[in-house]
Amino acid sequence: MNTVTGDVNLSDDKVALELATLPIAEARGLPNWAYISEQAYKLDRDTVMGQHWACVGFVSDLPNGQIAKPINHMGLPLLITRDKFGEIHVFHNVCSHRGMKLVSETTEVRGMIRCPYHSWTYQTDGELKSTPHLGGYGHHQVDGFKHCEHGLKAVRAEIFHDLIYINLSNDAAPLAETMKPLTDSWKQYLGDNYDVNNFLPVPDESCSLTIEVECNWKLAVENYLESYHLPFVHPTLNSYSPVQDHRNVTYAEHITGQISTKYTLSERDGLQLPRISDWPIDILNCAEYPVLYPNTFFGIHADQFFVQYLEPISPTRTREHVRIYFVGEGATQSDFDDNRRDIAKAWSGVFQEDVMVVEGMQSGRESTSYDGGKFSPVMDELTHHFHRWVSHHYLQLSTSD
Repeated sequence: MNTVTGDVNLSDDKVALELATLPIAEARGLPNWAYISEQAYKLDRDTVMGQHWACVGFVSDLPNGQIAKPINHMGLPLLITRDKFGEIHVFHNVCSHRGMKLVSETTEVRGMIRCPYHSWTYQTDGELKSTPHLGGYGHHQVDGFKHCEHGLKAVRAEIFHDLIYINLSNDAAPLAETMKPLTDSWKQYLGDNYDVNNFLPVPDESCSLTIEVECNWKLAVENYLESYHLPFVHPTLNSYSPVQDHRNVTYAEHITGQISTKYTLSERDGLQLPRISDWPIDILNCAEYPVLYPNTFFGIHADQFFVQYLEPISPTRTREHVRIYFVGEGATQSDFDDNRRDIAKAWSGVFQEDVMVVEGMQSGRESTSYDGGKFSPVMDELTHHFHRWVSHHYLQLSTSD
C-alpha cells in the first residue's frame, strides 16, 4: 500500500492479509489501510457487505401507505418502497432513461414515482408506466420499446423482524437460512409459542437512537464482539452483566457473539416489564449479543430485544441505528414508560461510552508504527474471527487479480 495516497494493491498486501488469517497466537490484525482507504471502503461495499445480507433500514420507520424512501448505501443511491399491497422493495434510485436520481427525500406516493428530468413514471413496485414524448412531442410510445423491460432495477431484499436487508451480489443464501443458526439458538428462550416478532416497537423516541461516530464501520463490529473492555469502559454495565459471566459463541462462520449469564432484568418500583412467558426460569437472566456479519448487532433478553445496524458513511465515519423492542402490546402501556426509558437510557449510555473507544482506535490507524496489533488468545477470540472473515474476502480479490 502507498501510505501517502492510501492506494491499495491487494497483491502487494497479500502477506499482511494472510497474517490476519493465522491462528490467533500468531496472527496480526487487519492492516491500517482497511480502515482508512477509500478503495478499501468500496471493496467493503461490493464484497464484504455486498456478498452477504446487509441491513439498510427498519420497516417501522416507513410511514403508512405507499412510500418511497431514498437511502445512500456506501455511495450507491438506493430506494426503499412500499407498494399498494404493503410489500417492501428496494431499487436502485435512478431512472432507466438517463440515470437521473429519482427521489431525494422520503415521499408518500399518491400516484407514481416521477423522474424530475423527463417525467418518466414508475409504480412503487418498480414497473415503468409512462414515457412522455418518447417518440417526439405528443407521441408517448415507440415501436419496439417495451415498458416492461425498463422498470426500476431491483435490489434483492428480504425482511427479518423489523429489519430490511439487501444482498447486492444476488447470490447469498435466503435470509431465513442465513439467520437459522441464530433463530435456532433463540428457541431455547422463546419456546414454541413465540418468535422475535413478539418483540414490538414502541412509540417512544427514547427507544430509537442514532449515533454518529468518527470510525470505520469494522471497528464498531470489533468492539461489539468483545467483552474484554467492559470493566474499563463500561463499569456500570459490568456491575450487572460482569465480564467474567460472558462467554464467546460462534453460531456459524458469519455469526458470532457473546452470552451473558448474569443479565439483570428491568424492575422499577416493583413493576416488571412483560416477559416472554416461555423463557425458562433457570436461564431467565441469560442474554445473547450476537453479530450477524457484516453489520447487524442483536441483544435478546426475556423482557427486551434490541437491534443495532451500522450505516457506513465514509471510510472513517459510521452511523449507528438502534431500536429497542418490548414484549407484546402490554409493554407499550404508560405504566411501563419509566421501565422502558430506564432501559433506553442504560443502553444509550453504553453505546455512547463506546464512542471514545472506536474513535480512539480510528485515530490509531493513522499511525505508521501500528502493524495490526496482537490478539489476546482468549479475550479477542471473536475479534480475530472477524478479521479472518474480512481478510478472506480481500484475499479472494487478490487471487483473482
